[in-house]
Amino acid sequence: MRQRVTVLGSTGSIGKNTLDVIARHPERFEVFALSASTQTDLLLAQCAQFRPRYAVMASAPHARDLAEKIQSNGLPTQVLQSQDALEIIASHAEVDSVMAAIVGAAGLAPCLAAAHAGKRLLLANKEALVVGGEVFLRAVRDGHATLLPIDSEHSAIFQSLPDDPATWGERVDKIILTASGGPFRSRAPASLRDVTPADACAHPNWVMGRKISVDSATMMNKALEVIEARYLFGLAPEQLDVVIHPQSTIHSMVQYRDMSVVAQMGTPDMRVPIAYGLSWPERVASGAAALDFHALGAMTFESIDDHGHPERFPSLRLAWETLAAPPGTTVVLNAANEVAVAAFLERRIRFDQIHALNVETLTAVLSSKPDSLAALLELDARARSSAQQHAARMAA
Repeated sequence: MRQRVTVLGSTGSIGKNTLDVIARHPERFEVFALSASTQTDLLLAQCAQFRPRYAVMASAPHARDLAEKIQSNGLPTQVLQSQDALEIIASHAEVDSVMAAIVGAAGLAPCLAAAHAGKRLLLANKEALVVGGEVFLRAVRDGHATLLPIDSEHSAIFQSLPDDPATWGERVDKIILTASGGPFRSRAPASLRDVTPADACAHPNWVMGRKISVDSATMMNKALEVIEARYLFGLAPEQLDVVIHPQSTIHSMVQYRDMSVVAQMGTPDMRVPIAYGLSWPERVASGAAALDFHALGAMTFESIDDHGHPERFPSLRLAWETLAAPPGTTVVLNAANEVAVAAFLERRIRFDQIHALNVETLTAVLSSKPDSLAALLELDARARSSAQQHAARMAA
């Protein structure tokens, strides 16, 4: 019997790669539902190729446009337009797996719905854990959902850990996440004020969306991954380390109590962790190129505490600071950063002001220790409002 998959965020980088892997294995997978934000024509093409039962657009005008085009093309897909449409396709009784690839806090509600419904949840959305935290993990436990990480680093860690999570605490010394250093690894910190959106989105190794590309350039992406790893793997913050590895060949490592290190390696292609998540505990062809050890160049590593990196990437330290702060502080950080990155991409603030805006918002907004989705969203809204005010002052 084929695995029925809902892809949340199917027109983004992760979503398109997921559909690429699914298309390689029509005997194993079928697409049940797709969702997108604004790319109506691309979603229409995906509906024509995969013929899902349902499609969802983020806004009513885009949904109406898609529905008209689907009807005119004689496709069987039904466009859902209710406010809870994403939750419906994430928790539908006929869905087996949900690829959660919606960027930002907007992906939290459907992730919670999938978790409560006991789905196999392929988590590419960092914010489900960064924002959801213990609320999200409680939903996973209560719903008996299967949580599988899709981020290349967290997938690498998952593949390097023992099969039984109950043994992680006694066997694992620490987790080491690798970071490429992005496009500004060697750039003088004083010159970062001149960075343009095009500069920040030009990642040397990975092809990603604009928001995550900027996060990679500031290394906020790695800060969010540290927070995510804390919740995914249940280790203390002091057991989480980051090292810069410019070649992106080793995707992350686990150091054990006996000081042996197990690492996962591969070409920088997101189809590898996606294929692993879809097929786990088995493995299927991903379409990625093999790592050629005969042609592999030198692998280098840099400490995040040297080479000017503390000045170049001040956002990274916010991971440990917010994990040490009251519960909910990571919600504030994520909201502030989403506002800051949007303001930078719209050229309202400078690149070097992203970190300043995040710190100002963390100072201004006190956590309410949220224990429900409603409380999380209320804190998220307060943080966004504060961040918008700080951004407006910076832009003035």
